[in-house]
Amino acid sequence: MASVEIVLPVYNEERVLAASVGKLHAYMTANVLHDWRITIADNGSRDGTLEIAEKLSIELTRVAVFHVPEAGRGRALTRAWISSNADVLAYMDIDLSTSLQSLPPLLDVVATGRADVASGTRLGRGARTNRSFQREVLSRGYVFMINAAFRGLHLRDTQCGFKAISRECAQTILPLVRDTGWFWDTELLLLAAKGGWNVHYVPVRWEEDTDSRVKIASTVSKDVRGLWRMRSFDWRTAAKHDASRGRLENSKVA
Repeated sequence: MASVEIVLPVYNEERVLAASVGKLHAYMTANVLHDWRITIADNGSRDGTLEIAEKLSIELTRVAVFHVPEAGRGRALTRAWISSNADVLAYMDIDLSTSLQSLPPLLDVVATGRADVASGTRLGRGARTNRSFQREVLSRGYVFMINAAFRGLHLRDTQCGFKAISRECAQTILPLVRDTGWFWDTELLLLAAKGGWNVHYVPVRWEEDTDSRVKIASTVSKDVRGLWRMRSFDWRTAAKHDASRGRLENSKVA
């Protein structure tokens, strides 16, 4: 049985925090056999989010709070994961857009060693989504752009807020992740795939959050700049082991 830590990055989420944590806690108690804990990672909230989180950590067992004063979802996730001693590190968005039924498969594939990184995907066979046509087109277009720029990786839904990683992989590649915002997910998967780590995708059921804080135009611009930056990255630094390092040295970055 592995130890599992699920991180919930939050920024000004006082309206939904208690209900979402309560729902996740109840599901974990009833359905997850691993030694688990939930960590609420507050990243610079300006409302009552931190106070509610601290109250929940007192009221509920296996719930902790990790406070990062500066805003930045990626920053909060990196710091929370790096500081954890759990075997499997995971995260999901606080709106719980991804069905909790997808959580056990996500955790198990990493806990059993079948994958180093697991990511939810809203694209492809087995996935069920309910979201706007605009977001569907943007998501598919973004994945196409990534795979065109970095040939041979076959990445899928990089921006799904539902991922798990082994502690070994996290300790190796997270120090290399520079983004502190929404490009963090893409950078993580690029480093893992190019570094020779085994990346597995779990089809999910997903409901669009109509109160999403993502600003599409700004996010797309930052994503494009992030991809351009990654084109010149020294992928050998993310290599899983010596064999992977040798393979990477002999491969040409697209």
